[in-house]
This record gives sequence, C-alpha cells and structure tokens, in this order.
Amino acid sequence: MACRLSLNGAFVPAGENLARTAQLSISPSALRDLVEREGRRVEQAIRGGHYGPDWTAEDCTDQTLITGADGVMVPLVTAEQKHKRRQTEAKNRKEQGRQSTAKPGRPRGGSDGAYKEFKIVSFYDPDKSHTYAVGTSGNHVALGRMMRREAGKLRIDRARRKYSVTDGAEWIAKQYARQLPMLDENILDYYHLRDHVIAAGQVLYGEGTPQGRVWREEMMGYVWTQGSLVMLDRLGNYLRRHPSGPKSEALKSLREYVAKRVNMTDYPSYRQAGYDCGSGPTESFCGTLTARLKGRGMHWDKDNAEAMMALGSLHYSNLWQNYWAKQRAA
Repeated sequence: MACRLSLNGAFVPAGENLARTAQLSISPSALRDLVEREGRRVEQAIRGGHYGPDWTAEDCTDQTLITGADGVMVPLVTAEQKHKRRQTEAKNRKEQGRQSTAKPGRPRGGSDGAYKEFKIVSFYDPDKSHTYAVGTSGNHVALGRMMRREAGKLRIDRARRKYSVTDGAEWIAKQYARQLPMLDENILDYYHLRDHVIAAGQVLYGEGTPQGRVWREEMMGYVWTQGSLVMLDRLGNYLRRHPSGPKSEALKSLREYVAKRVNMTDYPSYRQAGYDCGSGPTESFCGTLTARLKGRGMHWDKDNAEAMMALGSLHYSNLWQNYWAKQRAA
C-alpha cells in the first residue's frame, strides 16, 4: 500500500493517505526510504532474471510481438544542490542545537547535470492486450543488454512475427541490430517522419500556411502509398528549385534523414503485411514510467529514480498484483 500510494503522489500526501487507509503512521522520510528500498528490490529481481512478464510471444494476438525503445529526460539532484542542502541543514542544526544524523562515511555525490536521459524498452502485441516495459538509467549499451534479456523472457524467438517501431534514433537502431537481429522489420514511426516533413514545410512556406499543409500531405502521401524512394525523388525536384539558402538546407536535412532510413520506411509493404507503423505505446510508457519522477519541483538521486521507475514498470505492465502476491507468499 505504501508503494502504491507513493507511486501516484508525493511522499507527504502518500503518508497522510496511508494513515487514513491503513491506520499506519509513518514519517515522509521513513516512507520514502521504505518505498525506494522496495523499488530497488523490484529492479534487482528484474535485472537478475528472477522476475518478468507473465506472458510470452506465444500468448500474443496472432503471435505477433512488437517492441520499441526511447529515451526520456529525468530531473536529478546536482552536486551543487546537494552541497547547498548540506550547508542549510548544518546551519539549521546549529541554531536548533541538534546533532547530525548523517551516516558515517563520504556523503553521496550528486549528478553532474540537472537532467539525465533514462532509457525505456517496451514490448506489446497488436491489440495491446499484453504490454510490458522496463527502464534503466544506464547508457545505450545498458539498454541493449536489458532489451535482449527481457526479449528472452518473452521468448521472442517463438513469435510468428516480430518487429520494432521507433523514432529512428541511431543508437536505438544499432542496439536492435546488435541485440535482436531476429526481428523481421525495424520500422520508423510514421509520425516522427511526419514531424520532420512539417518542419521542412514550415521553412519552405511559413508556419501554419495552407501551402505548407498541402506540401506536407503531398510528401506524406508519397511515402505512405509509394514508399520513401518516391518521396526522395520528389524532394529532388524541390531542391532544384531551391539550390541554396535556408530552404535548400531544410530540404537537404529532410532528404538526408529519409535517405538514412529507407530500409525503415517501406510503409506500403508494412501496411500490406498488417504491421503497426506508430510508436504510440512506447511513447506512452515513457510518460507513465517517469510521471512520478517529473512532478513539479522534484529532483532525484539516480538510483532512487531508477527504483521508482521499477515500481512503475510493475504497475503499468499489469504485474502489480502478481508481484506482491509472490512477495507475501515468500
């Protein structure tokens, strides 16, 4: 109950609600220690392979397993902020005649930046009846290891169809190629491509203009019905009209973006095969798994943020009841 209440709100109101619902009185700091400790247990269980999804690729609709990965920025406590907090606490303690309660040894260091990118990988089936997502504060290599480990738990090799839908970031593509080479396709999210086309259209015709909207629909129509090679050919016509200047640069940038991802943008074939071409579920997981971390005025130590994200993984992957039932039975 402490973890559930703390996952949906700050520790102070969570403690107040715990007192009302369970008649348990616990200080916000003790509640925070308890919840973050439980989160680390979840994280260790997932990382150690001792816990994971309660379904496999064979349970998915049409035995089709879709995966996606993305990064999301999380606010962390900086070293400077920690230093100021310690100075303020020391001053208050001296004025109040209190002794220090700090643990012996070197104090915990803070982050070298106010925000760090956490990375998330998700798995789901076409009708979203089976969903699973986990995250890490580590780099792209750490996510790659997690990607391979969790796909193994889901028995991805037994899926009849298996593919990724992502925003086309190069680090994501490299990890899928390295860790899950058995995927049938790696698809560029249609709406991320659309955003790049919109940006180029705004340079060509101005923001919010009818001409820009017509141009966007023209370009996306080509790629959606005929493929990205046709779109690249049409972009060449516009480049000849605008050989230099900002419009030329915008067109070249779009052309380069698409050219690097030709093998991810064969939308006519994907549609014919019944593939999903949008990465909405992964983006949704990025929001839900880090929602608790990004509340107003919140800043976290990296390991505590990762622990809270592990609890979020349980909740939003529909594994909450299953996990706690096993903990009670242990």
